[in-house]
Amino acid sequence: MASNTSKTARASVRAGQAGQGGALSVLGEFKYLIPLNGGKHAYVRNLTNGKTVRLRTDSEAFVEEIRTLAAAGHATKVRAELNGLAAAYPEHGWDATEKRLVEAGVFEG
Repeated sequence: MASNTSKTARASVRAGQAGQGGALSVLGEFKYLIPLNGGKHAYVRNLTNGKTVRLRTDSEAFVEEIRTLAAAGHATKVRAELNGLAAAYPEHGWDATEKRLVEAGVFEG
């Protein structure tokens, strides 16, 4: 017997299933970094485990959290956010934060 679902609904389900394979698909804009305290701290939103942590941007824990995101395939987006923060808040030192991450080899891969 034929299905009563519409062509659009079936296409939507197929498109959603095609994106599976361990990667997380998110609709809309998702920010990984939420700046705090003039760039000294940030909330880091991690899609891989669903947690948001508050970290000092000059800490090793921050570097490791960003490394986790980069390893999960989010390096380009995180780097774009860092560049955007550096442009929007040049006095907060986001360019130095990105430089520390680059020197730590976070975005290589």
